[in-house]
Amino acid sequence: MSSNVDQNLRPDYDPEIQAIVDYVLDYRIDSEEAWDTARNCLIDTLGCGLLALRFPECSKHLGPLVEGTQVPHGARVPGTPHRLDPVKAAWDIGCIVRWLDYNDTWLAAEWGHPSDNLGGILAVADYLSQKNLANGKAPLTIKDVLEAMIMAHEIQGVLALENSFNRVGLDHVLLVKVASTAVVARMMGANREQLLSAVSHAWVDGQALRTYRHAPNAGSRKSWAAGDATSRAVRLADIALRGEMGIPGALSAPQWGFYDVLFSKTNKDQKLKPEEDRKFKFQRDYGSYVMENILFKISFPAEFHSQTACEAAVTLHPQVKDRLDEIDRIVITTHDSAIRIISKQGPLANPADRDHCIQYMTAVPLIFGNLVAEHYEDEFHEAHPLIDELRDKMEIVEDERYSKDYHDPEKRSIANAIQVFFKDGSSTDQVAVEYPIGHRRRREEGIPVLEQKFKRNLATRFPAARVAEIMDLCLDPARLNDTPANEFMDRFVI
Repeated sequence: MSSNVDQNLRPDYDPEIQAIVDYVLDYRIDSEEAWDTARNCLIDTLGCGLLALRFPECSKHLGPLVEGTQVPHGARVPGTPHRLDPVKAAWDIGCIVRWLDYNDTWLAAEWGHPSDNLGGILAVADYLSQKNLANGKAPLTIKDVLEAMIMAHEIQGVLALENSFNRVGLDHVLLVKVASTAVVARMMGANREQLLSAVSHAWVDGQALRTYRHAPNAGSRKSWAAGDATSRAVRLADIALRGEMGIPGALSAPQWGFYDVLFSKTNKDQKLKPEEDRKFKFQRDYGSYVMENILFKISFPAEFHSQTACEAAVTLHPQVKDRLDEIDRIVITTHDSAIRIISKQGPLANPADRDHCIQYMTAVPLIFGNLVAEHYEDEFHEAHPLIDELRDKMEIVEDERYSKDYHDPEKRSIANAIQVFFKDGSSTDQVAVEYPIGHRRRREEGIPVLEQKFKRNLATRFPAARVAEIMDLCLDPARLNDTPANEFMDRFVI
């Protein structure tokens, strides 16, 4: 037989794609912890989006692509007057919730922010609910939204547990695209074949590089990349629901599939990794594990690997605030992922650069006793040269135990420690924080603080009476679950 032809035997869908589809179609969530955490995640994510509207660099991206466009049953963008088609609404919601790097986080072999998926979920839920009501059908409820959130978190997070996309140069928002595609297609009524098609297209789609997250190219694209991904998911779901055929071997096709093209980083000898190392590895089946263990950014709008460093710096602030000019060096003891992602020297060009620099995010609370979003702005940075002076005095040291515990599924710590040494030979104690306040191990302590964070963020956009109304609804789980998605979104319209 000639070797100059391809064997055109169309395969069945890759089992990894089928597993995602069967999960969203068949799994029933029975974890009360997952439901409760999803509710907290919903309010926290919305609050982060409202806070971001204070920043013109974020709000300039919002609204219809064609000014004056009117969309029947248009999905609302919280905190704005916009009513948009669900694709652009997903982009806008995803943009605002991610802009300040303040929403939830998942840390494993791959990193990410699963609440980014709420862009597509909320846009589709609002649009479909309004459309259903206009056609005499029942709207989706917030319980439907929470279910989609739990599933999107699970898909993104389980794929991230053992598979490092960053090590082959790909950005984690590809997992947002895959997870959002699966759950919004289901919300839109896709059957199994349509879901398989939609998810296969998400894997075949072009995937973002991590260039914009790392020195020297870090920039504000990292703040809208997830909005772009969840928006693309809504578009792909719509394409599949129109009957577009899928791509069964999207992952495994030799030479042309995701594994060979994008997951096959060469080793030092410039040979492809063995085929078995190019396939995804799985630590567990899909369930509700990720939502139960999600990390909230409660105290600081900062890249999560630095959260405990910020907390340690706040603790040290009273001891150093009157001796800042006496500091000789500052030792930050951390874990390997923090070193790879956010350890930087040299000039920081923009706010996005600063909120991904552990040295900057430690220096500010050492000096001022706190870290807020405004501390990343150009005007603040230029007005306080002491920040960079302290950065220059910082040493970054890896503690191998911190790195090990970071990957341990029973711990998942995100440890940092700080010690300040003075020119006279004295020093502070080393202050170590292994679990941030947003960690599952600190839920009892963290959730009241998270609720206060939500209340503060609401107050940046709404009058006191509206804030009280929203808080009353969101803190009543049974009532919130039964609220139609469109009525819920009504409360966030300007």
